[in-house]
Amino acid sequence: MRLRLPLGRSVFFLAALAFALVALLPLSLAAGWFGLGGRGLAAREATGSLWSGALMEARFGPVPLGDVSARLNVLPLLLGRARLSLSRDEDQGRFDGAVTVTRHGFGVEDMTGQIRFGALFAPLPLATLDLADFSAHFDGGLCQSAEGQVRAAPAGNSAGVLMAAGLAGTARCAEGALLVPLASQAGSEQLNLRIHADGRWRAELVVRPTEPAAIARLHGIGLSASGNGAYVRRIEGSF
Repeated sequence: MRLRLPLGRSVFFLAALAFALVALLPLSLAAGWFGLGGRGLAAREATGSLWSGALMEARFGPVPLGDVSARLNVLPLLLGRARLSLSRDEDQGRFDGAVTVTRHGFGVEDMTGQIRFGALFAPLPLATLDLADFSAHFDGGLCQSAEGQVRAAPAGNSAGVLMAAGLAGTARCAEGALLVPLASQAGSEQLNLRIHADGRWRAELVVRPTEPAAIARLHGIGLSASGNGAYVRRIEGSF
């Protein structure tokens, strides 16, 4: 006996079957398809499926993210954009956000949590960045949009240089690069981070000491006088 289904119901079942097959695709395969590795996202191991997986010992460039849950969002795919949502358990330090990839660009979206840099910016005394609703998009090799609050915490015993309260600011685009301008509440300490689409970065620390005893500590981390009572140190690198 032949069983005939109405056309609409047949299309529904075929679509459901296709969705189920795609949903079972390994996360590692999807990451390769969308070129996430070429945009700086890497991990020791990718487990689980496209819609519910995990990245073990994940890193974004040289920045460690730890073990994060990962899932591909469906609706952005219809707009030609791959969006991989990432989240980290509370016991490792809360972190939520997403990495996006398009044909000509990439970016990060809605990132909230703490990022640890280790010795990336050494000898500048920068240990961590706390992000709040941070987003940045590059297209055609240029920063197109950026927003969100960023707070930097000093490393080790450098609170006498960058103040115990740290530095804070709002991300934006400037001259084609992502600019994160950070400053202390008094404005006497400033740290400007510029990041380009190709991974090049530049960090500039500017301190205007109010006490003579602080000058020796500034020399100790490589700052030199630049006029108007300011001491400056600039370093460059690449992710």
